[in-house]
Amino acid sequence: MAAKKILMICGDYCEDYETMVPFQALQAVGHQVHAACPGKAAGEYIHTAIHDFEGAQTYSEKPGHRFTLNASFAGLQAADYDALVIPGGRGPEYLRNDPAVIAAVRHFFDTGKPVAAVCHGAQLLAAAGVLQGRTCSAYPACRAEVELAGGRYADIAVDQAHTDGNLVTAPAWPAHPAWLAQFLSVLGTRVAH
Repeated sequence: MAAKKILMICGDYCEDYETMVPFQALQAVGHQVHAACPGKAAGEYIHTAIHDFEGAQTYSEKPGHRFTLNASFAGLQAADYDALVIPGGRGPEYLRNDPAVIAAVRHFFDTGKPVAAVCHGAQLLAAAGVLQGRTCSAYPACRAEVELAGGRYADIAVDQAHTDGNLVTAPAWPAHPAWLAQFLSVLGTRVAH
């Protein structure tokens, strides 16, 4: 397996597990992951948020960790990367307003490169206009955004994932085993025991 160079676009209050787990897991199998945030440089950090399901009508939110970025967004070239990861949480809510982020997301779809998005990451996909005719999972509260962007919402269990060509999506962090396994498959990564 050839190691892939993967871009993770993240921002303040991205969901903690949805940032940390893919960042570490993809490196553990030999890929290079660059975590970058607009307006921040390598060595700076984002604040993350921990979202949990505690019986309320929606998730709860608690402070997460300071996640150190290992790449600067300024000057970054999407063409230098083989794949894209978009964590969920509140980060996508404001990142979708950044024209450079939207251009980067579109690059991965225009070139057919693998993309993995989880939870509210679908907000970025919808804003980039890349969901037309595609099936996409997301946190259930983002269903309207998926559908208004011309996508089909994959209404799956919170611990499941969905692959549509080069796009792998999931509703939330409980889907990490399925989401990461499907993304690794799209990347061409084989894990042997």
